[in-house]
Amino acid sequence: MYKRLPAAILSAFALGSTAIAAEQPNVEELRALSNNLFKPIPTADVIIKEKGLTPEQIELGQWLFFEPRLSKSHIITCNTCHSVGTGGADNIPTSVGHGWQHGPRNSPTVFNAVFNAAQFWDGRAADLAEQAKGPVQASVEMNATPDHVEDTLRSIPAYVEKFAAAFPKDKDPVSFDNMAKAIEAFETTLVTPNSRMDQFLLGKDSLNGQELAGLKLFIDKGCVACHSGVNFGGQNYFPFGLIKRPGADILPEGDRGRFDVTKTASDEYVFRAGPLRNIALTAPYFHSGEVWSLEEAVALMGTSQLGTELNDDEVKAITAFLHTLTGEQPTVEYPILPSSTASTPKPSRM
Repeated sequence: MYKRLPAAILSAFALGSTAIAAEQPNVEELRALSNNLFKPIPTADVIIKEKGLTPEQIELGQWLFFEPRLSKSHIITCNTCHSVGTGGADNIPTSVGHGWQHGPRNSPTVFNAVFNAAQFWDGRAADLAEQAKGPVQASVEMNATPDHVEDTLRSIPAYVEKFAAAFPKDKDPVSFDNMAKAIEAFETTLVTPNSRMDQFLLGKDSLNGQELAGLKLFIDKGCVACHSGVNFGGQNYFPFGLIKRPGADILPEGDRGRFDVTKTASDEYVFRAGPLRNIALTAPYFHSGEVWSLEEAVALMGTSQLGTELNDDEVKAITAFLHTLTGEQPTVEYPILPSSTASTPKPSRM
């Protein structure tokens, strides 16, 4: 079932409505309130140390993230749907997979995904390692099997060496599980710190008047109920259409969200609240990928989730604030991958 709103967030609504003036926000009070609701993103070095990741695991994961031979066709990679050059997403409504099939949902960004409570729109994967296994095996995506992956990696001496260095304690380091762990290690480094909002939280006057007004509206109108924490979302599950359900073009009736995971009636059309960092880079929006304008997405959230008609100035202000969540994009070098050998499984279109 979706979670009730935390008491701290509910109390923040009351604080926000009384402590911050309607048109001229008190910057320091707004900053203090914001620091109770959101957190700056730590740098990749901090996260790597906290999680005990090794350089060997990260480098292997980077190779695998860009490795097309993990797919049955030898065409599709993790980067295909989660492009590090376009905000960690692919910027199309639903991704194109094996045999030009289209997936059922919009691909979420991989950037900052390490901060999400669970992965996928329905939260069916507990962490990034579990998530990495899904697309590899999905017939509509990479259409491979664990055996195919292991046979491919064992057929290439450079990969055998890389796995041994990354997982030195394992008797048989080249495994499907370790493939997923390595990809998780690399994806953990794909964070986007030092956004202008992060700078504001840390004490800098980095937001202009419209953006400050948008931040205040974001809190006072209730957006923060679903989009708080370090990732401005990605933590809890909520009904899409809490107040007013969107049309079937935006909320397809055949996709019942978290219900397909839990089989609980109250989870019908419940989805994980999308994290909002770098949201300006990852159109189109929502799990259906049917909304291309960020302003339109903001207005739709007002009516469907908050039960309010945001006026044009409010929509523009909130949208301006959301642009301040764009952080420093990770610099990723495309790896030179090792060549196949005679025993490497051949590509297949079937």
